[in-house]
Amino acid sequence: MHNFEELEVWKRSSRLAVSVLELIDPIKLYALRDQMARCAISVPSNIAEGSERESDREFRRFLAIAKGSAGELRTQLYIGLRAGVFSEDQARPLISEVREISAMIQGLRKSLGNGGLFNALFSWLF
Repeated sequence: MHNFEELEVWKRSSRLAVSVLELIDPIKLYALRDQMARCAISVPSNIAEGSERESDREFRRFLAIAKGSAGELRTQLYIGLRAGVFSEDQARPLISEVREISAMIQGLRKSLGNGGLFNALFSWLF
């Protein structure tokens, strides 16, 4: 079990979820708004749920789900941008942040696949 509250990727994805919720609040296109809310909330939620599981294998699986939700959110931001729902100034920083979070999730997944989180974080000591 890992302490998700200490993971930078969880912190950043939680802040991203709040930013997305603030962005989409005034949107009248309910299908897009609701789907974006679900995806944005799904990223940190799956990181947290996976970290509370009993094995690194399960954690990796939930990280994969979180990464998929991040890709879905990025797609919806592009769609909203191209449809004129969001401005460039609104969407581009969020798209960039989602990309960085996806890369962080992938890095964490790789570290779990190489002997676990503890070994990955502290291998430089040995």
